[in-house]
Amino acid sequence: MARPNSTVVVLAGAGAGEILARLDGLANVRVARSGDPAVLAGQGPYVLHGHDPLAAVGEAWAGFFDRQAEPGALEVAIETTLTGLRGGSALLPDYYLVLDPESLSATAKHWWLGVLAGAAPSRVVPVAPSAAAVREALSRLPAGRWWPDDLDTWLRDLVRTVPDQVALPRA
Repeated sequence: MARPNSTVVVLAGAGAGEILARLDGLANVRVARSGDPAVLAGQGPYVLHGHDPLAAVGEAWAGFFDRQAEPGALEVAIETTLTGLRGGSALLPDYYLVLDPESLSATAKHWWLGVLAGAAPSRVVPVAPSAAAVREALSRLPAGRWWPDDLDTWLRDLVRTVPDQVALPRA
């Protein structure tokens, strides 16, 4: 699937919708109402939205390790997400701006700042929960490696990715 020419940014966290509304109309920034790749194409230099294509996987991963998810929920979320990514109905963003990560549960912090940041360190940016902080973060997004080439293996290995050991060297 062809990627949009825009830099696609997912704003994640509590209050994302309110902050996105305050950023609509900012020069060179378009706020998309959908995460649909067809909608994201040709929107401008930066496209922001709040539709995380990995949300179900992140929730299932946290639920798995917090022992709150049904058995198999993580595996189902992974396979459903892979189907969407492969089929073109979902698109990994260029960046995640994570609002107020300090307010997240311990396992959710491990998801955002461990699992995702470990896979693509420059692609997950913690940011204060305000429109001004998001504007500032957009002006200084770092360059860095893209998401893993082998998404299937990366996502399927999450069932063996333990929160307290994320990004630690494996024996």
